[in-house]
Amino acid sequence: MDLQDGASPVSYWKDGAHRRIGTDADVAWITESTEPGLTITSAIPPVFAAYATVVVPDKDEGRPEHLDLILRLLTEQSRDQPWWLGYLDTGADDLVFPDAPRVTLYAGWPYVLVQAGPAEAARWRHDLRSWRAPGPDLIFPADRSWLLSWLWDDDWRCLGGPAALVDRLLDQPRLRVHRVDPGEDATPPGHTAR
Repeated sequence: MDLQDGASPVSYWKDGAHRRIGTDADVAWITESTEPGLTITSAIPPVFAAYATVVVPDKDEGRPEHLDLILRLLTEQSRDQPWWLGYLDTGADDLVFPDAPRVTLYAGWPYVLVQAGPAEAARWRHDLRSWRAPGPDLIFPADRSWLLSWLWDDDWRCLGGPAALVDRLLDQPRLRVHRVDPGEDATPPGHTAR
């Protein structure tokens, strides 16, 4: 959905605030710079200083705590600015705003994109019966200084951002983080790309 010149942004009410729904223009910087494949740049544009993959644990292995730690590190990196949260429309998972217009990313996949922040990223879509819960599938701050993306059929997230952010994640013993260069296969050791 692209807004016509002069059109008001679409918003939905949730948690006591109007939440702006994103458009294809808000993710154009991603769609124009990524292409399907096995490299990290299939999920993350080649504009960052450092890249990594972060393995998503199974549900019974502390997935909520895992997400909380990642969100805390991302919050330290980009305080006091809104975040874009993207929820992949798999047909089975909570979209948070199920009636909202979708943006298209990656291999033509529909996402609901909403402007919110770290608190909402931690709180929305928290039903652990969902394979993808908890948390959003796509997160980036308003200044686009980093991007975290969980592609449809992977069991890891891809991250691009400042080297200091990637180093902070690598220093966390509770996270399985693998540094990746833009041209190499992003599949973490012991995992299979689908």
